[in-house]
Order: sequence, then structure tokens, then C-alpha cells
Amino acid sequence: MKQRTTVLLCDDHTLFREGIKAILRDEPSIEIIGEAEDGRQAVAKAQRLKPDVILMDIAMPDLGGFEATSRILRANPKTKILILTMYEEEEVITRCLRAGAVGYLLKDAPRSDLTHAIDVARRGGQYLSSRALKKVVKRHVSGTKHTATDYERLSDREREVLKLLADGLALKEIAARLLVSVKTVDAHKTNMMRKLDLHDRSEVIKYAIQHKLIRIPSVGANAPMG
Repeated sequence: MKQRTTVLLCDDHTLFREGIKAILRDEPSIEIIGEAEDGRQAVAKAQRLKPDVILMDIAMPDLGGFEATSRILRANPKTKILILTMYEEEEVITRCLRAGAVGYLLKDAPRSDLTHAIDVARRGGQYLSSRALKKVVKRHVSGTKHTATDYERLSDREREVLKLLADGLALKEIAARLLVSVKTVDAHKTNMMRKLDLHDRSEVIKYAIQHKLIRIPSVGANAPMG
């Protein structure tokens, strides 16, 4: 009997996860062995459950999909991660592939594409949805040379602080979340804003939205940064 492909499903929307589980429940070759509703859970469960394939959303709370993908692959480079998202911008696709994802699938893809992508990933191949593939090919044909973006030059901690600030957390709350001192968080904030040429919280939020790090501004967006 063919061994089932084990899958970890990472997305912060409960209804979406339920929909994916309903789709895959009838697939005898696929078994969902765990779920994560934020990036930090995704990293922890990937290490504990060791799934064959991880379905990873990009914009999740606490730790985004880019960072979660990078951390999972640093711990286990053989993990197969498929990005499952609503974003189809070329920059987002490229960043995911550079982070080590083996595939990129849009959330409005047909059911058959999802099951095929999971199978391709499990067998060690790469899968791009047709729209994502067109954007990657266009970039290659145009001869555009990649240079590291300002965001890619940030440290992991600076990226976390960026997202948490954009989510509306104060420095004390971020320090408690990351288990570091307020002084350390303030240093990461200062370095991050200098590297990105940002000057206040509103610019941080705008940057995070533009780069798909958060979906909408937090209610506490206008709270003081310190």
C-alpha cells in the first residue's frame, strides 16, 4: 500500500483551514497531521511532527510565512514547503522561492492543482501555479538581476519587531513576547527603521501592508512606539 503524504497546514483563518481539510479528506494518499495558526506555531509543529509537506500562508500573526519558512528550513533543509496564498506579485513569489519554498500555489486554484502540487513537492519536485510561473518566466526573460532588498538585509529579530510594531504592539509588549528587554527591542526598532528609511509607526504600518507582512492596520496603529 502506498504510504500517505503527511501535511502540516499553516494558515491563520480557521474557515480556510477547514475548507482545505474538507478538500483533502477524500484524498487517500494525503493525511493532514497538524495545523498552525501563526508562524511560530508552524516552526514548532514542523519540528515536532516532521511532515512530508507543509502548506504555508504568507501573512500570519506573530511570525510571518517568510520567516517561518526560513526557520523551518534552517532546522531541516529537506522539508518541503508549499506556499499557499492569495498574493501573486512577482516580488512576493521570488522572495518565497529564495526562502526555500518548493512551490507557490494561489488560494483560488482548482482542487486538482492543490493535490498535484502536494504530490510534486513530496517527490522532490517544484510546483508553480500557472500565473506565478508566468511572472517568474517574465522576470527571467527580461534579464532582471536580483539585488537584495532592504527587507532581506534585516535580521530575523528586526523583521519580527517590524511586524509586531505594525500589528500595534508597544515596545514593552514586544519585549514580553520575544522574551528580551525593552532596551533590546528599542535597539532592533532603531536599526530596522534606519535600514528601511522609516520614521514613525504610520510608515512602518504602510511598509508592512505593502510588503504583505500584515493584512490590515491594527486598531492600535496610532499608539506611541515606546
